[in-house]
Amino acid sequence: MQPILTPQAPAPAGHYSQAMCVDNLVFVSGMLPGPAAPGETDDFERQARASLTHCQRVLEAAGCQLTDVAQCTVYIVGVENWPRFNAVYASHFGEHRPARAIVPVPELHYGYLVEIQMVARRP
Repeated sequence: MQPILTPQAPAPAGHYSQAMCVDNLVFVSGMLPGPAAPGETDDFERQARASLTHCQRVLEAAGCQLTDVAQCTVYIVGVENWPRFNAVYASHFGEHRPARAIVPVPELHYGYLVEIQMVARRP
């Protein structure tokens, strides 16, 4: 197993790796969006884009890209955010459609609205 750590994504806040590579698979830990930049609106769409971007950067550090993703698990606060998440997700993935589960939850750590984890294959 090979841990992945990149400064291009938030550092782990606990006892885990940003991702772990096992053979040709990459398991990306749940990525929270992190705080909004000064002057940036901290809405659901911003948080969804940020979480996806963090996952993408970790994948890149492992030698992968979004088209290598096989499966995503997404935790969202509020089932009403499902269509908004789907729009942001589609804009990131384009024609690629990994297997996916969206799990509505009552709350996430630090008050964030979305957390995403992925499994990809190394090319």
